[in-house]
Amino acid sequence: MKLLAFETATEGCSVALYLDGQVRERFEIAPRRHAELALPWAEELLAEAGVARSALDAIAISRGPGAFTGVRLGIALGQGIALAIDRPLVPVSTLKVVAASLVLPYGTEPAGGKQRIFAAIDARMGEVYVGAFQRDGADLVALSDEIVAAPDAVSLPDDGRWHGAGTGFAALEGALLTRLQPQLASVDASVLPHASDLAQLASLAFARGEAVAPELVEPAYLRDNVALTLAEQEALRASK
Repeated sequence: MKLLAFETATEGCSVALYLDGQVRERFEIAPRRHAELALPWAEELLAEAGVARSALDAIAISRGPGAFTGVRLGIALGQGIALAIDRPLVPVSTLKVVAASLVLPYGTEPAGGKQRIFAAIDARMGEVYVGAFQRDGADLVALSDEIVAAPDAVSLPDDGRWHGAGTGFAALEGALLTRLQPQLASVDASVLPHASDLAQLASLAFARGEAVAPELVEPAYLRDNVALTLAEQEALRASK
């Protein structure tokens, strides 16, 4: 299988090319440069591998939640290429990609391999995006709905052993980490989603028949209002 993946939903920008289980990736923490980097990286990866766009089976995109502009960009890039070569899109949750991008230190893997990860992304405006997952072989299974909420309104699905991943644990002076610390075996607040992990997840989703027509893909913002009015911004500043 040949698949091109775009991950632009956070400050990390990455593109990956999946070729029958082998993955090549470009990654950089590059706020506000995603539009500049993503498409040239894709062309470089295809050229290096000697793969034409027309040889791709699908395009994978990170559907959110994440930065409004970044989520829209990734979907637009994916839709543009997929429509041009008449291929489907494979949308994957950005929180699921964050969970997949977590690498645990040696000795922290749970017995039996049932690793449970609570992924969190800084949503700004005093909130975090969160979702709970469990590893199932090379894949991840969602254990809860994905939500956006203030850290003090977030709870884990149960009292078991969890590993935290993502920038949401560093946001708001670590408010989410403080709230959930008793239930967390480890936390890595530096984890950003990588297109290489997106590509791996998308390959499994494609095999399950979860690819869709490009025009049917919609972003998962979670937040009803993706932008604050000027009055709301002023009220937020005054409350700090």
